[in-house]
Amino acid sequence: MEEATFAAGCFWGVEAAFRGIKGVVSTTVGYSGGTFENPTYEDVCTDKTGHAEVVLVEYDPLVLSYEDLLDVFWQCHDPTQLNRQGPDSGTQYRSAIFFHTPEQEAAARASKERLQGSLAYTNRKIVTEIVPASTFYRAEEYHQQYLEKRGQSRCHIP
Repeated sequence: MEEATFAAGCFWGVEAAFRGIKGVVSTTVGYSGGTFENPTYEDVCTDKTGHAEVVLVEYDPLVLSYEDLLDVFWQCHDPTQLNRQGPDSGTQYRSAIFFHTPEQEAAARASKERLQGSLAYTNRKIVTEIVPASTFYRAEEYHQQYLEKRGQSRCHIP
């Protein structure tokens, strides 16, 4: 199994986007990219810890490629929104790909470059960060599979 970490706004909707995909073994929502140890949701919401709301995806690379995961990432949010998605704003809602290997970094950068060069983004700049994976802090249990527990499939339309 391999891991991939993505930030694309509120982690509830991002997790839901990945959970049903064949080859995804598990998803865990949490916080990454910050400087504060063991942050809580309340800490992250202060916009002072530097963390993003992220989804850690464990997947089987024999069934699903990292490039396939990147496609889902780009489709589940608006990568031109700086520090916001829909009604949510703050650095914790930024668009970011946290790569775990040099191969993931190369794939993420190539994917972003292809997308930026597409007609869909002719007049819009993709602001997605591509950065090394850092310490992942699992979010509180009530955040795990939040939408699924409530019979919902998404938060809002990106």
